[in-house]
Amino acid sequence: MSREIALNGPERPGRPYRAVAAQQAAEARARRPKPRKLEHQPLQARVQSELEKKWSPEEIAARLTREFPDEPAMRASHETIYRALYVQGRGSLRRELTACLRTGRAIRKPRRRVDGRSDPDRRIPDKVMISERPAEVEDRAVPGHWEGDQILGKNNKSAIGTLVERSTRFTILLHLPGPTDAIAVRDAIIDQIGGLPEALRRSLTWDQGLEMRRHTEITMAADLPIYFCDPRSPWQRGSNENTNGLLRQYFPKGTDLSLHTPEHLAAVADELNGRPRKTLGWDTPAEAMAKLLSTPDSNGVASTP
Repeated sequence: MSREIALNGPERPGRPYRAVAAQQAAEARARRPKPRKLEHQPLQARVQSELEKKWSPEEIAARLTREFPDEPAMRASHETIYRALYVQGRGSLRRELTACLRTGRAIRKPRRRVDGRSDPDRRIPDKVMISERPAEVEDRAVPGHWEGDQILGKNNKSAIGTLVERSTRFTILLHLPGPTDAIAVRDAIIDQIGGLPEALRRSLTWDQGLEMRRHTEITMAADLPIYFCDPRSPWQRGSNENTNGLLRQYFPKGTDLSLHTPEHLAAVADELNGRPRKTLGWDTPAEAMAKLLSTPDSNGVASTP
């Protein structure tokens, strides 16, 4: 009731609320089409001028609110400005002004999928998040913890899987027929890691890509616990991200990665594993891994210093 009285009540205090007048006011507000904010020429000219200076719609809206606190006609929200740019049927601003935005996009990019696939639980069921990963993974003193990802080819239509052991930076490359083929990713990981000693199969950390939809099958077949990074947190797989950057010397962006045979991938991995690393005291990943395999401790594999 208080909202209704505040919205449609009498303009002067002390006068009674009148239902007929309130209904007329509500109907007037509901009439369509309403005049658009940016059809007001002074406001339109001001917004256009600031866009040409590379100001963002949020910055423009904030300054308008500060400079015209008592002139509603000279204020517009950042959403109103975006709509005027992107929805030309509603817009009063030239489409080419989108080039002044930081992204430079001529169309708006939706934040989430309308079919519900943005829900991570629907994308990858039964996943275990990185927050539940054992603390021993962090200091890299215990070997056998891996990080995994894909590097993508031209138009994201081809991919190569990458596995990096955290303590030695030893790299394994996976030959994949496509970027989201969960069965191929499952089989490749089981084939490459499943035959390693148990002490080198302690965990695998991956991002939330759809290629890991069958992660529970990998865990069962290879006895390999799998943990998933938080969304948009590549630093949680820092070794893997760094290795992927090195691999771009061999597999440049924008190329078709399906052209590379398993034999070629193995040769590239051998070359990368033979490359000395500052973080290993200038040992190579191959040398660090050889030390683990040749000097077992009580766990079956020596711990790195």
